[in-house]
Amino acid sequence: MTPHNTSQEELLKELQTSAAGLSSQEARQRLERYGENKLAEKRKKTNLQRFLDQFKDVMILILLLAAAVSFVVACFGHDPMEFFEPVLILLIVVLNALLGMMQESKAEKAMDALKNLSAPHARVLRDGKEQVIDAAQLVPGDIIRLEAGDFIPADARLLKSVSLKSEESALTGESVPSEKDAAAQVEEKAPLGDRSNMVFSGCSVTYGTATAVVTGTGMDTEMGKIAGLLEGEEEGQTPLQQKLAQLGKYLGFVALGACAVIFVVGLLNGIPVLEIFMTAVSLAVSAIPEGLPAIVTIVLALGVQRLAGRGAIVKKLPAVETLGCAGVICSDKTGTLTQNKMEVQAVWTPPGGRRREAAAAACLCCDARLEWRAGAPAASGDPTEAALVVAAAREGVDQGRELERWPRVGDIPFDSGRKLMTTLHKNPSGGWTAFVKGAPDVLLDRCAATPRGPMTPGEQERILAANEEMASRALRVIAVARRELAALPDRPEPGQVEGELTFLGLFGLMDPPRPEARRAVE
Repeated sequence: MTPHNTSQEELLKELQTSAAGLSSQEARQRLERYGENKLAEKRKKTNLQRFLDQFKDVMILILLLAAAVSFVVACFGHDPMEFFEPVLILLIVVLNALLGMMQESKAEKAMDALKNLSAPHARVLRDGKEQVIDAAQLVPGDIIRLEAGDFIPADARLLKSVSLKSEESALTGESVPSEKDAAAQVEEKAPLGDRSNMVFSGCSVTYGTATAVVTGTGMDTEMGKIAGLLEGEEEGQTPLQQKLAQLGKYLGFVALGACAVIFVVGLLNGIPVLEIFMTAVSLAVSAIPEGLPAIVTIVLALGVQRLAGRGAIVKKLPAVETLGCAGVICSDKTGTLTQNKMEVQAVWTPPGGRRREAAAAACLCCDARLEWRAGAPAASGDPTEAALVVAAAREGVDQGRELERWPRVGDIPFDSGRKLMTTLHKNPSGGWTAFVKGAPDVLLDRCAATPRGPMTPGEQERILAANEEMASRALRVIAVARRELAALPDRPEPGQVEGELTFLGLFGLMDPPRPEARRAVE
């Protein structure tokens, strides 16, 4: 089955579902058949396995051999203190293994706790009603609802969509959100990035709304296929582990060579075989630095504690050394060096215009919705629209109250060809008003006036200069305008509404850098 190349009717029939969703009983049966909607994880190691893994290092094996030989030597000796060295070596090796095992176990528990905190949920139609469930309970055939800001819980074919955009960089590498359309016709062999009638697990919705039918869960998703390819990958050694392994082999060869030389020289000089053997073994043991693994482990453990104090989880001790060896760090910008949150940095209005009026128009012409968190304005939805809504709130314009005064009765969604979005509202005086936002150069060509009067060449130059000034500061500029309508069109078209506009203002936005970014880069 190729969901992206199958008609909606055929797909629903093949999945034995309908637009009303599955029944709870059918969903339970499918959950038993398909399993939970989770990526398969490698079988976790027991503490005993983690403990034994610590003895795979060449240096540790040589130390164990040295301890065994020292113990044999001590058994033939007459001084009880000769047992001190093998016991000390064994104590160091065991403590080293225990510390490594405890660190790995602690890190794994921390990772599991983080996974549980971030467990996603899904809005699904079950028994004909919309419910919010754990995303792990989704099954093929479920009907899910998506809107801006939602995490996509499974691979799904779109049934309905309105101005939908999905952030798919984790899957396809695309740096900008992909536009989606439930009615799109897609070829059977189309690559993932071109399957515009599909949404994929692990991605998110940045704009618009949609209804979709789940086509793949768990390891059957596109993200699951990638996880399957990574399962067979073996962990590599860090530079420190490689160097210690080389040192261990070098010391091992040196010790064996010294044993052989001393043994041969002793035999040539007539020394008894047992005596010369004990001498050669003692020399080999003394060549092994028993304290080295302990010192390395202590230093790495101190590094782990420092990182833990800064909120970082280190799963294995040698990872600290790998981080310290880094000479080049390749960093993502959005969300790493920046706050991953668009903010309005500048607002410009023409002579006679008012910032509050421009802010009200901007927040009304948005699908993002204002939220208050801990007394501060925030918004969910497209990052650009969310920034406009928050900026309006800081100007004293509450989007919720404005929508009560100016009820939204229609819209013309944003289109990359037009570079504009329009919403239609019933205004408090009883008439109709269209609010338009979009690219300044496109919108300006459709404006016939400013709040002060007719649009003149001088006014146009002033607006373009303000736009250039904001753009020169690396700001993304959004223009806002309005138009009073004599009547509400039955089926609003851009040509009917997006003309003879009154220009209201410009908003300059950017994703600001994190305060700690400069120091982190240094």
